[in-house]
Amino acid sequence: MASVEEDFPRGGTAKKPTESKIVVQRTEVDNLFQVELHSFLSFCSNYCEKKAFDLSGQVTENWEKTRKNCNVKEGILMLGCVKEVTDFEVTVSLPCGMQGFLSIRNICDSYTKLLSEQLESADTEEICSLPHIFYPGMVFRCVVAKLDVARGGSLSIQLSINPKLINKALTSTSLKAGMVLSGCVESVEDHGYIVDIGINGTKAFLHKKAVKDKHNPEDLTVGQYVTSQVEEVKNDGRVVRLSVSPPAVAQACAESEQGWNLTNLLPGLLVKATIKKVTKHGLILDFLSSFSGQVDFLHMEPGQTSILHQSTQVRACVLYVEPSTRLVGLSLRSYLLQPGTRVDPSPAGGDRIGEVVQNCKMTTMHHMSGAMLELPDKTLAFVHRNHLKESNEPANENRVLAMTEHTCRILDFSAMDQIHFASLRKSVIDKRFYRYHDLQAGQVVEGTVSVLLNHGMVVHLSDHIKGLVPRTHLSDILLKNPEKKYIEGMKIKCRVLSVDAENKKLYLTRKKALVESSLPLFLSYADARPGCVSHGYIVCIKDFGCIVRFYNNVKGLVPLSELSSEPVISPEEVFYVGQVFKAKVLQCDPDKAKMLLSFKAAAEGDTEEAATAQLEAKVLKKSVNGLEVAVLPDEVRAVLPTMHLSDHISNCPLLWESLQEGDVISNVMCFNKNKQNITLTKKPTVRWSLEEGVVAKDFSEITVGMQLIGWIKNIMSYGVFVEFPYGLVGLAPKSAMTDKFISDTITVFQPGQTVLAKVTNLDEEKRRFLVTLKMSEVISPEGDVQTRLINGLQERKAVAEMLAVRGMIALVFNYSFEVCLQCRTSHYLCVNLTPGQKATAVILRVDVLSSCVHVSLLPKLVAKKKSLAEGSKYTAMVQHIDRDFAIISLEDTAQLTVIQTSSHLNETFLSESEKLKAGMCLAVEVIEPSCQELQGLSLVSWQRTAPNRQRTTSENQTSSKGYCFGEIVRGKVRTVKPTSLQVTLEDGSTGSVHVSEVVEGADVCQGSFPTASVKVGSAVTARVIGGREASSHRYLPFSHPKFTYTIPELTLIPSVSLGMVTNIQPQVGLLVKLPFGGMGTVDVTDLFHWICEFVLNPQQAKPAKDPEVLSVDQLKAGQIIRGYVKSVGEQGVFISIDKEEELVHLSLLPEDTGKPDVLPESLGLPLRLIGEEKKEHDTKKKMKRAASESEQVTNGFTFLSLSLSLSRIKLSFLPPSDPCRLQVAAGFSWDVGLSSLKPASAAQEGDSSDGEDQDGSSKKKSRHELEQEKKAAEKALVQRETELMDPNLRPQDAAAFERLLLASPNSSLLWLQYMAHHLQATQIEQARAVAERAIKTISFREEQEKLNVWVALLNLENMYGTEESLKKVFERALQFCEPMPVYQQLADIYAKSDKTKEAEGLYKTMVKRFRQNKAVWLSYGTFLLQQGQSDAASALLQRALKSLPSKESVDVIAKFAQLEFRYGDSEKGRTMFDKVLTSYPKRTDLWSVFIDLMVKHGSQKEVRALFDRVIHLSVSIKKIKFFFKRYLEYEKKHGTPQSIQAVKEKAIEFVEAKGTEAAN
Repeated sequence: MASVEEDFPRGGTAKKPTESKIVVQRTEVDNLFQVELHSFLSFCSNYCEKKAFDLSGQVTENWEKTRKNCNVKEGILMLGCVKEVTDFEVTVSLPCGMQGFLSIRNICDSYTKLLSEQLESADTEEICSLPHIFYPGMVFRCVVAKLDVARGGSLSIQLSINPKLINKALTSTSLKAGMVLSGCVESVEDHGYIVDIGINGTKAFLHKKAVKDKHNPEDLTVGQYVTSQVEEVKNDGRVVRLSVSPPAVAQACAESEQGWNLTNLLPGLLVKATIKKVTKHGLILDFLSSFSGQVDFLHMEPGQTSILHQSTQVRACVLYVEPSTRLVGLSLRSYLLQPGTRVDPSPAGGDRIGEVVQNCKMTTMHHMSGAMLELPDKTLAFVHRNHLKESNEPANENRVLAMTEHTCRILDFSAMDQIHFASLRKSVIDKRFYRYHDLQAGQVVEGTVSVLLNHGMVVHLSDHIKGLVPRTHLSDILLKNPEKKYIEGMKIKCRVLSVDAENKKLYLTRKKALVESSLPLFLSYADARPGCVSHGYIVCIKDFGCIVRFYNNVKGLVPLSELSSEPVISPEEVFYVGQVFKAKVLQCDPDKAKMLLSFKAAAEGDTEEAATAQLEAKVLKKSVNGLEVAVLPDEVRAVLPTMHLSDHISNCPLLWESLQEGDVISNVMCFNKNKQNITLTKKPTVRWSLEEGVVAKDFSEITVGMQLIGWIKNIMSYGVFVEFPYGLVGLAPKSAMTDKFISDTITVFQPGQTVLAKVTNLDEEKRRFLVTLKMSEVISPEGDVQTRLINGLQERKAVAEMLAVRGMIALVFNYSFEVCLQCRTSHYLCVNLTPGQKATAVILRVDVLSSCVHVSLLPKLVAKKKSLAEGSKYTAMVQHIDRDFAIISLEDTAQLTVIQTSSHLNETFLSESEKLKAGMCLAVEVIEPSCQELQGLSLVSWQRTAPNRQRTTSENQTSSKGYCFGEIVRGKVRTVKPTSLQVTLEDGSTGSVHVSEVVEGADVCQGSFPTASVKVGSAVTARVIGGREASSHRYLPFSHPKFTYTIPELTLIPSVSLGMVTNIQPQVGLLVKLPFGGMGTVDVTDLFHWICEFVLNPQQAKPAKDPEVLSVDQLKAGQIIRGYVKSVGEQGVFISIDKEEELVHLSLLPEDTGKPDVLPESLGLPLRLIGEEKKEHDTKKKMKRAASESEQVTNGFTFLSLSLSLSRIKLSFLPPSDPCRLQVAAGFSWDVGLSSLKPASAAQEGDSSDGEDQDGSSKKKSRHELEQEKKAAEKALVQRETELMDPNLRPQDAAAFERLLLASPNSSLLWLQYMAHHLQATQIEQARAVAERAIKTISFREEQEKLNVWVALLNLENMYGTEESLKKVFERALQFCEPMPVYQQLADIYAKSDKTKEAEGLYKTMVKRFRQNKAVWLSYGTFLLQQGQSDAASALLQRALKSLPSKESVDVIAKFAQLEFRYGDSEKGRTMFDKVLTSYPKRTDLWSVFIDLMVKHGSQKEVRALFDRVIHLSVSIKKIKFFFKRYLEYEKKHGTPQSIQAVKEKAIEFVEAKGTEAAN
């Protein structure tokens, strides 16, 4: 037994005890036959599910493993059943619901040869087509020839029945009598057939008498598939006699004596087997004494499960064989075991594919494969585990099993398994179209453009349903370039022209006229009753008329006389193929499929229909944009848009809300005759224009000056499009929309608004026209305002009645309905109310949608009503605004009535102020005291007027003068914008507050707007700081401070103004001059908060901090006083203490003052070293130079503390503890004229001259002295010029650098010297600024110069900056320069500044980023060796050799060896050179380098040994001469006369050896 197992290893078993699941036993078998579950949506080769489906119903645990070891492999043998046969392909049902395809090329070699011969001779009479060879239900052996990936990424199984592939494991010697083989007829002979059984060297003959097949009673043909039994084997298998007897073949069991093994076992063989193991997922069988196979639960008889036990003997049929893993699948199903080779390809209950079945019960759950469902008719169906849930949901099989009932959709019927496959996915169940059978002609469907072909366009309606839109049906007209209109993936709407479910042919149309047609469809000749009208398309044009086709190939003839009301001589010139027309049926004979049509009668019927004035329509369906209705009585489908329900935009949603499906709408009219779908309108004004004929039915009827009634169709930035009846559309440009100036077109009109338009321009060529909507240019119809008001109120009344009938609103308050009563504040201010109090109110408005009633309790409205007289005039007040309507009260009559808020159709309100508001007064005139249409209310005409009331004095002043500059006002914030506030003042006017006038700049939080601190509705107090006229900007605030403004500019900041002190009055205060010519006083108590305390409590007053210094004699040693920095010169710092005209010497040294030093070293003061400084108190010169001198100090007027010594007065600088009085860079005095200002250089020179002896300047100099001074000045000038011309002289100040940079702006050396100049004075920021200037100034072409500056800046940041600043500069440098040099320079900087960690991190980045650059590796190696990391350098060398090209290897090793000599171990370097030169002995350049290094680092013995190696190299004589010369030089320098002589002798030997060649 052991030997048998060795020769024939068992394919499916694994000896693991106590395991009950097949999944464990099949782990070694690679899960064969795992394939993507077929979706069965169409009988094609696409497997659309990305889940694996196993024969035992199991799914692999890992999809990646499935991809690597896909169970469906080429070469696998299976039993298949013919499902469908076409001319060129056979659809084959495979086990477990799989589906394969057998091409006409994969039958057998003889059939393929016959096909080729017949095709070449163009004679197809003798070819036997596939339907003659195969029939549905036929069972045969097949092999997987190829696995294709379909376009959607799913698997397509290509099969073959070629005997050479199926029987390739058999040989002529292995043939035995009784074997059941499959083959194909190779040729037809006189007495029988030569059968190709695929075995080389074997001829199989089948006698005609041995053929008994009831399905093919005729003679066999070439290519015919036959399953036959071997009757006799002759001549060692070279000749085989066959017989075909279905009962005998079907009942023949394979025996072990016939030589069957796992290598040559074939599907379809019957075997006797013994059950080895029973699990709930199937069986394990032993057959042919030593082989194992498995039976899936799908291939066990439904009632057999309970009676099958271990060791039971059964007959089984081989279902599939996988030769590579030797897995065998078996079946116990009776239809495969019984005699006969045919299986029923369709279920007994009829075709149920696509059917949705409810109330199904789940009988068993196979957790690794799927579940069995029992349908209501007791039929079983299998649901794969992936179809138990949606594709994106997690698996929860227990929850599915716990459900009592299920709804499923039958996906397909597997003929091999004789079971339905179903899905529980809701997405699959809810699919509208599942098969071609679900589609019907005339249906409007949505699809996706798949591909454009020459003859049309393929459109996918679902994953497996596709249709063709013929080229003539791509549009209403024939498209020359359809690819410009249609692109792949576009969603489109089509209509089904015809569908052939059996052949899966679907034809669609994209013609808009057909897709949007609302006329009845002719799906059959029975539908085409005489008198009916439908849309059809011309398919053929003849001399006698046109042939028109409808749906499902229903077609009819339009005779020449019925083509048009005008005579048509040549139809080809008038009509074209594909043109859509309305056709009226004149005669129809369904039996003969003949129909007579008329275009003329259909057109005449349109004219008659248009004459119908008023129509009634029944609401079929409500949509967001309108109502779908059926026009009575013919129930023609039409659309009533929401905006066409009323002239009043506010009434349209009310009417839409009140209408329900089934309601009948009266008084509607059809206004659009050009489009195929009928569009209705209920707008009273539009209906009036249609009835009166004030319309243009075609573009040709439009004339300039014509006035039409239309509605706003679309609003664009450049104007509005106005639509008119009969589909005409005109454009009203922005300038012609209204008489007012408009900036935004969106706010002017609303879509759907009814307007009056006047035609201004016509473009005949492009069939376009322009209109104007200006009220000044259009004439409103007489009585239009009153008519629209009555129509609008009647519409609202109709809405209230409809809602009241439905019980949605109750206006009777006595009943127990809860109605919300709203009373605004203005309507009960005059009435004292308490909770629970009963009050009499008057109804202002009833809001039917929100069930809210607006009321008023005002006594003048609740009082007894007075009668009105026709023509009487009153002042009316607006009490309530209801969108398009307003409720007004007439003076003291207690009468209320309703008016429209707009007095013209085209009236526009561009701002809120133009609209009517509650509280406004109007002048009205009574037209009709009691109007029936207004439910007894008065009908009035109105216009706006100002109310006649007594004004107060303050109001008169305000209205006449406006607001004065500086006036304090109060109001409420109306709107808050990021840049301004709008404030409503107490008198109702509006003021503006700019963002800069909301809060102080210091109080603004970073990241927020100043206006964010103000809320809408909050009360504010503001001051008027400016303003403007509403109509002009004639005056500015500073030029006309006393002028008054109607629109004030306000500020919320408390008043703060800069002023100049003009007069000081002791005990009183200061007199201050203000901007714009104003004067002000400052009280002495308002100067400082501590002065008040000093004045009121003299006893507690502190001594004055700055005592008055009248003379130098008053200054004492140690006395601390404060002064102002006046200027900084070369001699020192000048400080003002008082107005004394005396010179005082002061000290600023910390040791003299006892205070910290505040003077920076960068000032470079020469006297700073000896601690002396000069100071002069000259009042006149101080006043002249105040502005220029103050520029020398950064902090302006800074307080200083003074310390006096006995010998001289010394000055000490203290850090200012108090805030500086004036934080400016340069001082400025209002008293100083522009003429007194001097440049800084002049001021410095003046200061330095002031330091000279003042007495000498006052004396008159002699002529000799003047000449001497002149000569000295000339000499100094010549010396200065010489210095400037000397290029080697380094500049000493910033001005000199700037002068040189003007001449050489691209010199990085000069810029670096300038930076160094600043760094010497520790002016880090100035040095940075110079570097930034250099980067911007140096030309982009000077890359090296720029790099030098960047390197300097990197050095600067490394020494004086932070890590962040260095990183930022480095990142910027990478953007502007080549990255590699920048990285290298920064690494060098790190290395030089001993930042080893940073340098190493940077080098690691470099070798990753620039791994192909040899210099990077060498630089990193140098760094490592300098740090003493020899091992790391060796590892780096190995990395470098892997990263760099192989041609660089020698040089890199040599360089690393040199580095070892220089920084590391010279012995290691010598070893590296030895290895390289052993491999590359002819690299004389490396020998030369090696010699230099050895001379420097090695012993004389080692050097001589090296020279001896070199002179014996097999290189050119010229190079050997060079090495001899070097050898001789070395010996002359380091050797002895004997060693020199030895070298010469070696040279002579070499010359003699080489002969004359060397001598020459």
